[in-house]
Amino acid sequence: MPKTIRTALALALAMSAGFACTPIDTGSPGMATRDYPGLPQTEPAITAADFAARVKALSDDRFGGRGPGTNEGEAAANWIADEMKRIGLAPGNNGSYFQPVASVAIEMNQAASSFEIEGPKGSRRLKSGEEVAFWTPRFDKVEQSVTGSDLVFVGYGVNAPEYKWNDFDGIDVKGKTLVLFINDPGFITNDPTLFKGRAMTYYGRWTYKFEEAARRGAAAVIIVHETEPAAYGWQVVRNSNTGSKSYLDGANGNADRAVVHSWITTEVARDLFSGAGLNYDELRLAANKRGFKAVPMTGLKLNARTVSTVEKLTTRNVVGVLKGRVKPDEYVLYMGHWDHIGVKPDVPGDDKIHNGALDNASGIAAILEMAEAFARAPRAPRRSVMFAAVTLEEQGLLGSEYLARNPIVPPHEIVAGMNFDGVGPSGPARDMTVVGSGASELEPMLARILKKQGRYVSADPEPEKGFFYRSDHISLAKTGVPMLYAGAGVDLVEGGRAAGLAAKQDYSKNRYHQPSDEFSDSWDLRGPVQTMQTMHQLGRQLANGRHWPNWYRTSEFHAIRAQSLKSRPAAR
Repeated sequence: MPKTIRTALALALAMSAGFACTPIDTGSPGMATRDYPGLPQTEPAITAADFAARVKALSDDRFGGRGPGTNEGEAAANWIADEMKRIGLAPGNNGSYFQPVASVAIEMNQAASSFEIEGPKGSRRLKSGEEVAFWTPRFDKVEQSVTGSDLVFVGYGVNAPEYKWNDFDGIDVKGKTLVLFINDPGFITNDPTLFKGRAMTYYGRWTYKFEEAARRGAAAVIIVHETEPAAYGWQVVRNSNTGSKSYLDGANGNADRAVVHSWITTEVARDLFSGAGLNYDELRLAANKRGFKAVPMTGLKLNARTVSTVEKLTTRNVVGVLKGRVKPDEYVLYMGHWDHIGVKPDVPGDDKIHNGALDNASGIAAILEMAEAFARAPRAPRRSVMFAAVTLEEQGLLGSEYLARNPIVPPHEIVAGMNFDGVGPSGPARDMTVVGSGASELEPMLARILKKQGRYVSADPEPEKGFFYRSDHISLAKTGVPMLYAGAGVDLVEGGRAAGLAAKQDYSKNRYHQPSDEFSDSWDLRGPVQTMQTMHQLGRQLANGRHWPNWYRTSEFHAIRAQSLKSRPAAR
């Protein structure tokens, strides 16, 4: 594995124009000079060739899967900064292209760590990667343990007053190990009266479940994996949660979180329920009915130990700005994450590098492509335009969370934002998909642009997968900034919705968070060009206008935005 960088990096990439290999001397002790992909030669217009060159460079093996805090990953961040400078963006953070993000890397020693379920018939040690993916979020000490913690099945582990649902009603789970399902109540039973029916809410995300467990003082959390409600197969769980895990740095070392976080396979879960004298299928259905009560898994206890290497690291958000000619203190935001999951030595097969071509070299290539179109235009826009490539998305949206907590510009100065997480290959589409549709005034603006193109806005075709809560825009949305997460449509000109949905499912099954997510010269780039041209046009309207879009009143973010905008000088 690449050596982790423990201090803030000042990588000086001396890259020449032209798509070539250029040696880099990082200037950091112990870091060898290496050849990395050079910067491409591009033109101001949005083109497939320029987009392809950038995706190909960022997903190159030499960037090692863009693991944050690694030599190769931070070299990719520096590549992005140099590209921003080359195309004409100014540094976005007080004279720097970088916003350091203080974090920690926790890498568990698999051989020294264990995850064991003690039951009436003896103990069973689960095989890491095959039957369980487990780790500790705590870094207050390198060894952590849970001993004799009673297992309790808490359904979906949700407390949602607005939905009149509380899986913890009448039970104290302090010190216990929570066993729970992914997604929301009502999903597997297709019950439209529960939560949002098939559309996942934030309560269905694994991030929420770990947060709620911490609030209740649980010792450990075991999420039962099922492919459909999780929206991805076991290989994604394994690849995403074994090896190094990152968290934002904090004084308490995450000591307020559960000691152990984990996922288990459905097969293991069935065995555990049976071992406690419980019927898995009956309780699975019971957890989807109002009035469900948590069920102790009598006789089952967790004994887990983690031994980890804890390293402080500084990775970086990369930020460039094109200053507005009239209102330089009003910003339109384009953002995406530059990181991926790096090198995973323990994954099956010869290829261990997770290149992340679609996820998310394509998103960063897209914002750079649009940035160049802005920067090389004959006239700067009325408002400023900010381009942010954030880090640590794959570790739980941490880079965007840091940006939201430590804003370079305050939320009341950001007019609106657009997030790009996967601008993958496809043919032209009749539509554009808005993830989390029906949320903000940005959507009718997009609809008007598309109407002139003979196209239309379509709702998220897979709301059950919770994509609205799975990317970086949500961090800014929580501060009130209206964010649009829109991308390629599924109603393809060639093949219709069937072809569009099949392509999405094929990627999710065969390439998502796998080494096979690689760039290919065979990619159809007509769809990405269509997306970039449309979103650039939307950005131009925002940047040259005077309107301050808001969330709709039905959105959970509307009140936050209304309060935020009171801080604007014009509002005082």
